[in-house]
Amino acid sequence: MGVRVLERHEIETLLVLAEELHFGRTADRVGVSTSRVSQTVRRLERRVGAALFTRTSRRVELTDIGRALCADVRPGWAAITAGVDRAIRAGKGLTGTLRVGFVGAAGGLLVADAATALTDCEVVLREAQFPEAAPWLRDRVVDVVLACLPLDDPDFTPGPVLVTEARLVAVRADHPLARRRSVTADDLRGVPELRAPDDGTLQEILTLVGAGRGAFPVGAHARRYYPRPDVAYVPLTGAPPVRWGLVWRADNATARVRAFAAAAEELVRAR
Repeated sequence: MGVRVLERHEIETLLVLAEELHFGRTADRVGVSTSRVSQTVRRLERRVGAALFTRTSRRVELTDIGRALCADVRPGWAAITAGVDRAIRAGKGLTGTLRVGFVGAAGGLLVADAATALTDCEVVLREAQFPEAAPWLRDRVVDVVLACLPLDDPDFTPGPVLVTEARLVAVRADHPLARRRSVTADDLRGVPELRAPDDGTLQEILTLVGAGRGAFPVGAHARRYYPRPDVAYVPLTGAPPVRWGLVWRADNATARVRAFAAAAEELVRAR
């Protein structure tokens, strides 16, 4: 007569003890008493008809039969637990597709790293220009966007602020202000302030700066990600910092969106 199917707790106890080789630690991981672990192992050994572990007061080791049994059982158990986990995540709405918008190279790196945490969800990344962030959310082109805050709209929900950086001003490299250690708003009086066109890119604006058409305020990341020989970045004192955060539609706060926001926040916290 064949051995009946093993119970879940029996398989879990067997495999955890095979890893820990310690009854106390196994009991902690499985969430039962040490005596319950011993009882489960003895019951398995009676059913198999052979010792699965050798144990003394000092050490626990797998027997050859125990090692072979674990090798046979482990892949199937891993597949079962992975399948159950996927079903649970699907039930929570964590599968499917999440469309993430971002502005700028630094934002792209951040959201790409955060996307790796959503293992059961396809994350599609879309780069938006500055004026596109709000319309893309409003028109449901993306589900969530990493953008410069605030995005004022009663239909939007602000998520976590992920980056706070100093504000700089971009000026032509040979402009008198380019030699300053910092400037104030008063120093910029008389210098035309460029504004982002509805369909323009930051590189296009910086080209205008380099041509001497005016100045443009940016975050500190621009110095690293957008270096140009014709543009100088000067700290702007007295100005509020630039804040970058996630924003989504209030009626689209799905489990995928919330999971992505949590992953991005955890990523930034760990850095």
